[in-house]
Amino acid sequence: MHLDLNLLTVLEALVEEGSVAGAAARLRLSSPAVSRSLGRIRRLTGDEILVRTGRTMTRTPYALAVQDRIGELLRQAEQLLVPSSSLDLATLERVFTLRAHDALTAALAPALLRDVLATAPGVRLRFLAETTHDTEELRHAAVDLELGSKVPTVPELRHELLGSDPLVVVLRRGHPATARLDLATYAALPHVVVSRRGRLRDPVDDALGDHGRHRLVVASVGTIAAAAQIVAGTDAALTAPGRVVEAVTEAFELISEPVPVELPAPQVISVWHQRSESDAAHAWLRERVRATTGALLEDASNH
Repeated sequence: MHLDLNLLTVLEALVEEGSVAGAAARLRLSSPAVSRSLGRIRRLTGDEILVRTGRTMTRTPYALAVQDRIGELLRQAEQLLVPSSSLDLATLERVFTLRAHDALTAALAPALLRDVLATAPGVRLRFLAETTHDTEELRHAAVDLELGSKVPTVPELRHELLGSDPLVVVLRRGHPATARLDLATYAALPHVVVSRRGRLRDPVDDALGDHGRHRLVVASVGTIAAAAQIVAGTDAALTAPGRVVEAVTEAFELISEPVPVELPAPQVISVWHQRSESDAAHAWLRERVRATTGALLEDASNH
């Protein structure tokens, strides 16, 4: 059975005005048009809605009982069909799920949380770690925003380049290589790499190969914190994005030096599903992530 939802608007007017003429004036329709709609409503509900008592019309018990429900249904329909043009951050209550590398989360989360809590105290953020394989959680709405270094290839995913972060060499304090970290010294160091898939090779090896150099990767770990722990207790070196790992290097009292070989700066890319494109709250989140990341990477360019 096909239902004409416009009948709800007519029903609301009839119940609130208590007459066909009043409903017609309110809806700016002709009385015959409203009478025809009333006839359809009566057939659908099996109730008269309005009954004549002398020279006036009286609402039936059914009409009185559903009066409030009609208004609520219409308000819900309006919220569904007409996007809100304004966003009240003070009253917004929502949980957003973000996925990012643990180093990027550590670098961005404190400033992002301060910003969010100051403007939208009802918003909660969930930070998930990267997985060892590509997932479809953005497509399934399990994740709202992913931050990484790759441009998505799936058509329904949107993305934005937030900036790039030049690589640095992270060493323990007092490391003998800090006196002269040239290309030969750098290549001769033991190295630790961060890989969620456990790889023992990354683009640094390709760059060294172009210069006829090779390095020894002694360990591959899944998190930046584990890598920092190894660097703090050994002579191993870690090559990582400078601003992203700054919080970790400070926590482990490590130092960073410029990389003595030309390497592309890793990009930071924000990715979301197209369903969220016109969501005002999601757009606000993307803007705050953009601003927080921009401030972080701008500091990197000033160092």
